[in-house]
Amino acid sequence: SVLMTYDHVEITFSDIEPMPDAFKGTKKGSVFLTPYRVIFVSKGKDAMQSFGMAFYLLKDCEIKQPVFGANYIKGTVKAEAGGGWEGSATFKMTFSAGGAIEFGQRMLQVASQASRGEVPNGAYGYSYMPNGSYAFAPPAANGGYPYPPPPPEFYPPPPVGGADMGYMHMQPPPPPYPGPMEPPTSGPDLPSTPAGKS
Repeated sequence: SVLMTYDHVEITFSDIEPMPDAFKGTKKGSVFLTPYRVIFVSKGKDAMQSFGMAFYLLKDCEIKQPVFGANYIKGTVKAEAGGGWEGSATFKMTFSAGGAIEFGQRMLQVASQASRGEVPNGAYGYSYMPNGSYAFAPPAANGGYPYPPPPPEFYPPPPVGGADMGYMHMQPPPPPYPGPMEPPTSGPDLPSTPAGKS
């Protein structure tokens, strides 16, 4: 689920040895804040189509407010296993149309909640919009769960045979899904009628 998003963001990388071609230059695009990572998506045909930074791999993140120029977020990110690069890099994410302070504060709050094992506010069903409002997610197709159901081949049926054959190969139970969400008590598109009236 996307908690916050901003367009007109530029990202640059430094302090990588050797620097892969995809990391060279300034990338322009959009940034998304999710419950467990920050995702930058390039606009156009940049060699780096997207770049994800899991919170547990980030350190020394700061929100900078230069006297001249746009505000930016700076920090260090370590490479994720299998991510296509190794080591660590310093990143600078510049918000040319504004939003660095709001995004940075929310990012640090969400990262702190994730590190404590908490589900960040708004992580399920609601999306924070840059104008301060919340967008309500459409109802889930699988009974209100925020996760898609597992594919049918994930949990195979019992083997074919007589009823006395037994089911020897046990499958682990499915992952726990959070219970159904409580609907908000009031919202921009919901009628507010007192209980008992129809």
